[in-house]
Amino acid sequence: MDFSVVDSPAIWITFKLALFTTVILLILATPLAWWLATTHSRAKGAISALVAMPLVLPPSVLGFYLLVMMGPEGFVGQLTQNLGLGLLPFTFSGLVVASVIYSLPFSVQPIQAAFEQLGNRPMEVASTLRASPMDRFFTIALPMARPGLLTAMVLTFAHTVGEFGVVLMLGGNIEGETRVLSVAIYDHVEALEYNKAHILSAGLIAFSFTVLLLLQRLNHKRKWQHI
Repeated sequence: MDFSVVDSPAIWITFKLALFTTVILLILATPLAWWLATTHSRAKGAISALVAMPLVLPPSVLGFYLLVMMGPEGFVGQLTQNLGLGLLPFTFSGLVVASVIYSLPFSVQPIQAAFEQLGNRPMEVASTLRASPMDRFFTIALPMARPGLLTAMVLTFAHTVGEFGVVLMLGGNIEGETRVLSVAIYDHVEALEYNKAHILSAGLIAFSFTVLLLLQRLNHKRKWQHI
């Protein structure tokens, strides 16, 4: 059986999943990170801990509870069924939802750190020039936080590519729909097809190294800009 025919759908699904997750999280995480960076609410600690939970929670645990919530008896599953959307488990849409939740801290935390590094001075100066809060956010905060946004995008994309436990629990292993690269590698190993597993694994190693190298260059460039 030809290798490219077997695994090209898994490569495409993985890339598409990582792209969708990155775009959605960039939209959702930016305002959340801004709120966490600027708020004095007592709820900040609890929200920050909730955002960071996927970093320490076993993927199988997160995947299990997402499966329960999105299943036919879960409140999310009942909602999607009432809306005529069907059930999310074992679909690509379900994978996207799970990936967005699982990769949330990889988007929020770099952006939040970038906003916090701005300090109050730039926003105060813009305020004295009668810039509205919306103007200050889009013309001052976002451009100055660009390195954090780029870091969040790279980390989110790379983290989604490497997901295994959550996607396997929620998406299963449906060829051409939910079978991603990490699951394909597992299947090849289980079938003793080590050559195919080696090729996919080596590709992911090269991808991971490239991501880390890119992040180092971004951080190096950011340091030089602050000198």
